[in-house]
Amino acid sequence: MAAAEQRASANGRSAAGERDSEREPEGDSASEAQPTARYVAIITDGNGRWAREHGRSVNEGHDAGADTVKARLRDAAEFGVKELTVYSFSTENWSRPAEEVAGLMEMFSRRIAGETPELHAEGVRMRFIGRREGISEKLVQRMEVSEALTAENELITLFVAFNYGGRAEILDAARRFQGGTEEDFRACLYAPEMHDPDVIIRTSGEQRLSNYLLWQSAYAELIFRDELWPDFSREALRESLAEFSQRRRRFGAR
Repeated sequence: MAAAEQRASANGRSAAGERDSEREPEGDSASEAQPTARYVAIITDGNGRWAREHGRSVNEGHDAGADTVKARLRDAAEFGVKELTVYSFSTENWSRPAEEVAGLMEMFSRRIAGETPELHAEGVRMRFIGRREGISEKLVQRMEVSEALTAENELITLFVAFNYGGRAEILDAARRFQGGTEEDFRACLYAPEMHDPDVIIRTSGEQRLSNYLLWQSAYAELIFRDELWPDFSREALRESLAEFSQRRRRFGAR
């Protein structure tokens, strides 16, 4: 599908019927509509608390969280999700202790290099969204190699929000913006081809967006879970998607 068609689909203007399952039918049958989440974003919160509860270091908690990302990515593909976006490192996370930040950077570099071939073989497309400034050249190169290797894969796209902030994305887009329409502005975002998420799931019991996908989340359903991210199981994902399927999505209509 062309990028323009994808963007139209994300805004509720279905291309080839892709979004029809999310549209409320007219008349009394509206309450019977059961949308399916194809575009899912997750705020993967709670790695540090999980580590403390289990007597582990915070970086061991982040490694456990990365294991959960890979496992739930595979589950999401089985459940029919076409795009999964995970919040891995925010622009605010630079304020964390230097040892934790260094450990996170090392882990990302190691796991991208080690796991990209495996994910490529499974048909996963990798995309990294966020600012590249401040990230080591080695890590940026590994991101670029991963994106290039998996660019043609179609099973599911994993968007990794890394050194990402929703306000930063909007500011960066505004600096590049030359047009006059919403679609022109969308073309200036980090990943213009990304669909707006149908649902945003946040773990660990917190109930806020934390500067995540602020432009794209305009009509996203929000689901909050109590599990710390490393404990977010296949069944927890299934329950979240089932909860989404019971929501009535009006997109401003009655």
